[in-house]
Amino acid sequence: MTAQELRRMYVEFFKERGHCEIASASLLPDNDPTVLFTTAGMHPLVPYLLGESHPQGKRLTNVQKCIRTCDIDEVGDDTHLTFFEMLGNWSLGDYFKEESVSLSFEFLTTVLHIPVERLAVTVFSGDDIVARDDETAKMWKTKGLSDSQIFFYGREENWWGPAGVTGPCGPDTEIFYDMGKESCSEDCGPACHCGKYVEIWNNVFMEYNKNSDGSYEPLHNKNVDTGMGMERVLTILNGKNNVYDTELFIPVMNKLKSLTDISYSDENKRDFRIICEHSRAITFILGDPKRITPSNTEQGYILRRLIRRTIRLIKKHGFPDNILCDLVNVIIQQYKDVYKELGENQNFILDQIEKESCLFRKTLDSGLKKAERYFALLEKDELLSGELAFRLYDTFGFPIEFTMELADERGVRVDITNFEQRFKEHQEKSRQGAEGKFKGGLADASIQTARLHTATHLLNGALRKVLGDSIYQRGSNITEERLRFDFSFTRKLTAEELIEVSRIVNEAIHKSIDVKCVEMTLDEARESNAIGIFDNKYGDRVKVYTIPGYSKEICGGPHAFNTNELGKFIILKEEASSAGVRRIKAKIEYD
Repeated sequence: MTAQELRRMYVEFFKERGHCEIASASLLPDNDPTVLFTTAGMHPLVPYLLGESHPQGKRLTNVQKCIRTCDIDEVGDDTHLTFFEMLGNWSLGDYFKEESVSLSFEFLTTVLHIPVERLAVTVFSGDDIVARDDETAKMWKTKGLSDSQIFFYGREENWWGPAGVTGPCGPDTEIFYDMGKESCSEDCGPACHCGKYVEIWNNVFMEYNKNSDGSYEPLHNKNVDTGMGMERVLTILNGKNNVYDTELFIPVMNKLKSLTDISYSDENKRDFRIICEHSRAITFILGDPKRITPSNTEQGYILRRLIRRTIRLIKKHGFPDNILCDLVNVIIQQYKDVYKELGENQNFILDQIEKESCLFRKTLDSGLKKAERYFALLEKDELLSGELAFRLYDTFGFPIEFTMELADERGVRVDITNFEQRFKEHQEKSRQGAEGKFKGGLADASIQTARLHTATHLLNGALRKVLGDSIYQRGSNITEERLRFDFSFTRKLTAEELIEVSRIVNEAIHKSIDVKCVEMTLDEARESNAIGIFDNKYGDRVKVYTIPGYSKEICGGPHAFNTNELGKFIILKEEASSAGVRRIKAKIEYD
């Protein structure tokens, strides 16, 4: 089975059962300050899972492109990926556990023809607060799964949410494929990491609301959120034991082999895989319509880290310096019919890689000079501290193996134990920052975040009035304290321009204008001059929020009912975000 066949079969299966197909959202989430990338299909749907009505209805399905860096150190094994596609279906207050389980089981066994005996599922085991989910376990038994295929686990394995500190949450049931390996122990099960079980689908049942005092109460409208890993399922369907043997990676793996004289063997397999996997992630991040560029902060930092890690591995094996662009070109050609933005942004993608490659080569040269100074201060057999070794890694991109080779050549040693300690601390900080916990932002759906979200609409409209219609939003995030708004512009705003932007926003606030929401087709939104990215980001029907005279945008998040709720708008800072993108930070104050 091909990847495109699997995408089509999944979406068509759910469309035939009343679901509306929605498009893949950007890899960069809007208005959420706690996660750097879209990590799951549910991420762009948080406002609707929290109660907003979706213009496409109560049953939705799609294929969502995702980035997760929390498992970046696992990349190179058989299943973990930085970029992946998630097949998803959602019920927003419509069907619940029974139909969700039935739909998943039918698709796996009837459409994909996966034998029932190769499935295993996990179910919430219950605790002092929420009872054991025997209901879901019984449903799986009615589908033909035996007791030995059903495993009960606690909150760490089988509970989702809430998205914020409070809100909708509930147990989940995860579906695994038994790879046919022998059990590693008597306790071996889906929670084990021995490789016998591979997770392929997760069905989350949002049936509780968590209150501020920590208590739970049943929700009136219960939601279902599911996500299936496309790469993993494709691997299984094609009888492979790792994702790199599928059509998704074969073209770029073959290109890498053709560009080098080194064979693909157990000795270098992991590095080959990382180079190809990261090349794909780099392509999709740079190809996103929001045009993120390498930088030292947030998404740009992750992008820079992926590019530089790939270049380090290329250099480690003595490959030609410029092969990263060759690999990325293969990926663009492979995916551009499915994700058109890759073809449209091809020149931008390759240009950014070339710029970052040149910059990194200079950084490596500087690092080599710095390393020479460090080593010159040491006597034979003396230790280079873990702190300095980590500084070479973190600042100049030196892999520890490179530093150890240089030390060996000079007859000195490296404090590898201290380096590893510092490296683990760095990993944990990166993991926490990349993974996020959905605290704040639109996930909290508080009155204050709704007001700040409305303020971004007024800010966008004011910027377009002052600077012209070439201004477009490039990203935003919101906390309880402030908003941050990124927009396309090439120079620093003058003091006079910022004063005028603030004046326009506050003028709209003082006029006490009702914020109006109308559902319409995408063509109707375009004809009405609504602001938005008119591509496949949106479905057939969209919500258009209007603040007459000031703003008209396609949007889905929570808003204020009237501009007079916003208080006084104050710009805190205006600065560069990345090449061709400016950033404004602002807040609203109340008398």
